[in-house]
Amino acid sequence: MHYGELKKCDIANGTGVRVTLFVSGCTNRCEGCFQPQTWDFCYGRPFTAETEAEIFAELDKSYVDGLTVLGGEPFEPKNQPTLAALLQRVKERYPTKTVWCFTGFRLHDELLQEGSYPRTAHTDEMLSCIDMLVDGRFMQELKDISLQFRGSRNQRIIDMNKSRQTGEIVIWEQLRR
Repeated sequence: MHYGELKKCDIANGTGVRVTLFVSGCTNRCEGCFQPQTWDFCYGRPFTAETEAEIFAELDKSYVDGLTVLGGEPFEPKNQPTLAALLQRVKERYPTKTVWCFTGFRLHDELLQEGSYPRTAHTDEMLSCIDMLVDGRFMQELKDISLQFRGSRNQRIIDMNKSRQTGEIVIWEQLRR
């Protein structure tokens, strides 16, 4: 897996101060994407043990609230094995810090749908580590710069912990409409 950027003090991609990993590779290729360079699976640098150590060094800081993963596309099948392992280690080491993930794939009809393109043996493991999932492709015709943590009106912020408890999609209660 490759990544394009690692932000160490981000306040734009989730609540609080976050470490943000921008992975490379995306087959969704949304029109108007703010980072089309990340569509290339080889964009940026290879993700290594040193990269992970750098992420952990930042997450060790008490003022950092958690990790955000976006892209590119975290749920591309090529990215899932590395990210599933990373997210599992993050949750084990930092149980009180949150994991946010942005994906162009929709939760129920793509990520959880057997036989769908993004679904792999690692999808459920990744989802089990995510606290907040921003799902849905960016749609230029629904672009709205006033939205909280989203680019277009079709995208949702799903509280994954509450969704797992209820068995239904629960939209984040702190979402500003």
